[in-house]
Amino acid sequence: MLIGVCGGICAGKHAVADYLIQNHGFHELRLAQSPNRFAEEHEFEPALSKSPSRERADFFQTVDELLTFVTKRWQERWITTDISDVSTLEKLLIRPFFLLVSVDAPVSLRWRRFTESRCWRRQLDPPDLEKFVLWNDRHLYDKDTGMVYLTDQAQVRLFNSSSSLDELHASLDALDLLKEQRLRPSWDQYFMQLASLAAQRSNCMKRRVGCVLVRKNRVMSTGYNGTPRNTKNCNEGGCPRCNSGHGAGTALSTCLCLHAEENALLEAGRERIGDDAILYCNTCPCLTCSVKIAQLGISEVVYSQGYNLDIETASILQEAGVQLRQFSLPDNDLIYLQNSDSQ
Repeated sequence: MLIGVCGGICAGKHAVADYLIQNHGFHELRLAQSPNRFAEEHEFEPALSKSPSRERADFFQTVDELLTFVTKRWQERWITTDISDVSTLEKLLIRPFFLLVSVDAPVSLRWRRFTESRCWRRQLDPPDLEKFVLWNDRHLYDKDTGMVYLTDQAQVRLFNSSSSLDELHASLDALDLLKEQRLRPSWDQYFMQLASLAAQRSNCMKRRVGCVLVRKNRVMSTGYNGTPRNTKNCNEGGCPRCNSGHGAGTALSTCLCLHAEENALLEAGRERIGDDAILYCNTCPCLTCSVKIAQLGISEVVYSQGYNLDIETASILQEAGVQLRQFSLPDNDLIYLQNSDSQ
């Protein structure tokens, strides 16, 4: 496993790296850095920690050399904070053992960390807040060297408003950055993500729904809701019911849209489905679709979001011997390591 940590000035990326080195047996890998574009900031760059664990860091001239080294040892634990450009990141992201973590914090807190820690250690006069904000803007948003593209690609995004290292470490302990699913999704996560992706093709005015039909962990068909083939799309006025503002679950008999589950079932066909097929859907099936699911011999239905007919759906599927299970995708929202209200 190779974890890359990126972030704004004094957001805490080195603190996160130190935590993984000291508490989880990670070894630091360093990359030769390109010349700093902003000369006045260079003198404030953090020095390499003098802790024994970080003094043993391995240095590489190029990211290709680093990747060659890690590929032969990918089952060990490695970390780097030296990701400074797009080409470096793109080479890292294609590797299945790489996880990118971004760290952010309020700019006022980062300025305080900068003046009270980094400047104090180097006995330098700290910049005022306005100057620091200008540095921060260039660091993140400069067209050629800005870090915001890197942080936007992170699989895990942390908001570090912790007031102490103990708080930060406790938050990271609870987060479990080393969870295997962060590198490779489980089957449930994989198929539910496919269902969510299929939902993006929906043209129904009421709700985007996507479905994936699976047997033995192999996709048989996908579907999304919308009007039948060769008819006007729902979002072009093709279904009067969906365009009239009826509430969810009402006037369904007048709806011209095929549901995502129906499309997936029709695409697969009864003979291909078999008794061990699993249906993944980003929304719990309605009663009408549940009847068809039971008839076609689906063994299990996995859904993400609830629907107002969940009780009826559960009842018919239970009677038909079809297992119904909810699985919610892990969100990619900003993870607050410590509530900033505690500052």
